[in-house]
Amino acid sequence: MTRQAKKKGLLFIISGPSGSGKTTLARKLVGSARFRDKLVRSVSLTTRPKRSGEKDKKDYFFISSEQFLRELRAGQVLEWTRYLGYYYGTPKRFIDKQLDKARHMVLCLDLKGVRAIKRQYKENTVTIFVMPPSLKSLLHRMTGRCSETKREEVRRRLKLAQRELSSVKQYDYCVVNKDLKQATKRLREIVLTEISRFNYCGKEQE
Repeated sequence: MTRQAKKKGLLFIISGPSGSGKTTLARKLVGSARFRDKLVRSVSLTTRPKRSGEKDKKDYFFISSEQFLRELRAGQVLEWTRYLGYYYGTPKRFIDKQLDKARHMVLCLDLKGVRAIKRQYKENTVTIFVMPPSLKSLLHRMTGRCSETKREEVRRRLKLAQRELSSVKQYDYCVVNKDLKQATKRLREIVLTEISRFNYCGKEQE
């Protein structure tokens, strides 16, 4: 068994195209009273300035570009991206600390991030894809929640969504978010099932 397989917690990675509702579902999951002592939301690194109301170490770990690059070179960033000139990444130390304390974690990542995490935590990763009921409904959500979005941006996001939807078979589970209440219920069932399985397998190996 590898070192990563000995981790005591699970990583639930939730993916989905923009407008699928993955972030809302993740928040409902972590905020549920049922999972209050079971799930921890992952906190990412970022080099962008802190916005009004945001708190360091709660919303993000706010660091400088120089520090981010040092962490990256040291192998302490599990996956990363650069958006609008700022770096974003998942901190290895934070993840390891939570897993070693037998805390299960929830992360929202794209397919690139999923692959990077699975390479390092194969035995501890559960991947869930949030699927919109249709491309038409996804387009409605994209334009509805951002009325000032330009047509070109919407077209670009929809094209990206089509590519993301084609990768659904690479995930362990797929949750269709047609009804938020039902999608949340399904997500909770998945988490409970995987935690029970993980705990059972852990006891067998002791």
